[in-house]
Amino acid sequence: MKHLPVTEADLHAYVDGLLPADRAVEVAAYLTARPAEQTRLKTYRAQNTALRAMFNPVLEEPVPLALLNLPRAARAAPIDQPHAWRWQSLAASLAIALVSGSTGWLLHGAATPNLELAQLERPAKAGLGKASGLAHQAAIAHVVYSPDLRRPVEIGADQEDQLVGWLSKRMGNQIRPPKLGKLGYELIGGRLLPGESGPVAQFMYHDSTGQRLTLYVSTEQVHNQDTGFKFSQEGPVQVFYWIDGKFGYALSGGINKAELGKIASAVYAQLAP
Repeated sequence: MKHLPVTEADLHAYVDGLLPADRAVEVAAYLTARPAEQTRLKTYRAQNTALRAMFNPVLEEPVPLALLNLPRAARAAPIDQPHAWRWQSLAASLAIALVSGSTGWLLHGAATPNLELAQLERPAKAGLGKASGLAHQAAIAHVVYSPDLRRPVEIGADQEDQLVGWLSKRMGNQIRPPKLGKLGYELIGGRLLPGESGPVAQFMYHDSTGQRLTLYVSTEQVHNQDTGFKFSQEGPVQVFYWIDGKFGYALSGGINKAELGKIASAVYAQLAP
C-alpha cells in the first residue's frame, strides 16, 4: 500500500493527538528516521504545555460584565452558574487554541501570525497593575518566540547596528541590547512587537546549551510610579522587571530565580542612566 506524504498539518495533528490511529502510526514511523523533526515536535509540545499553564487561570475568572449585561432580546435565558462556567471554559479554550495553533505555524517559519499572537490580551485579573501587566506581556512574548528554532528574531546579532537603528527609530528612543557575554549569554537578535499603545522591542539571548532569555523593552510607562525591581512567576516563565522613567524592562527565562536575578542585575546596571 502506498502511504500518503506526511504534511505539516499531519505533524501538528500528531502533536495534538488528533490523528486517526492508523495515520498516527504512519507519522510515528516517519519520525523514527528523522531525529530533527522529533526535536521540533518536542518543542511544539513544550510550547503547548507552557501556554496552557499561562492561560488556564482564565477558567477561574468571573463572567465579563458585558455578557451579563446583554439586552434581554439578545439572550434567551438568564445566565446562571452553569452558563457562567461554560463561558469561562470557552474563553480559556479559545485563548489556548488561538495561541497554540498559530504558534505551531510560527515555529515552522511563518511570520504572519507574529503580531496577532503578541497582541493577545492578558487575563483581566483584579488588581493587575501596569507593572505586573508588563511582566505578563513579556512572559507571553517569551513563550511565543523563544522556542522558535528557525526564526526566533527578525534581525540577527550579525546585523546589530541595523537592529539598534531600526528599533530605536520605531521606539522613538535610543535603545541598545546589553552585553551579557561575561555571564555566558550571547545576543541572538531582536524584533519589534506591538504593545498596548505603541511598539515594544524584544532582544533574545542564548547560552552554550541553547537556553534562551528575552529582554522586553516598553516605552508605555509614563504614568507608572511603581519603579521597584520586582520578580514575577508567570506560569512556566520567571520574570524580573522594573520601571525607569517611561521605560519598562522585563527579563524572562526558564532558568532558576537566583541565576535570572543575577543576569537581571547586570542588565539593570548597564541600562541605568
